[in-house]
Amino acid sequence: MSNPADRFQVEMYGDICVVVPAIDMESLEWELVEPAADMVLGPILKNDKPRIIFDLGKIAFFGSVFLSLLLRCWRQVDTRGGSMLICGAGDHARELLRLTALDTLWAIYPTREEALRALAN
Repeated sequence: MSNPADRFQVEMYGDICVVVPAIDMESLEWELVEPAADMVLGPILKNDKPRIIFDLGKIAFFGSVFLSLLLRCWRQVDTRGGSMLICGAGDHARELLRLTALDTLWAIYPTREEALRALAN
């Protein structure tokens, strides 16, 4: 899977973008970070205050390349006054986000429905 479109499913709920990464995020290559960020954020960066949710429910493991992608997306959303949330993170993902202190940047919700409700308010 060397095409970013094969790695992510992007779903729109009104003006809220939900990104669902593929199962194999631990093998995401460095050269895909920028094109993947552009693909993921393209539909929502037209909004004044973009809102995005990364649904990690399908991912068991991920590494530094995926963390880099999350940070790149967050910076683009944050500079536009938007919000980014995480949902569906399993135990390994939550621990990694905690160890890297990234859980202090993004609210983490157990389910997509809870994250959607949080952004809708």
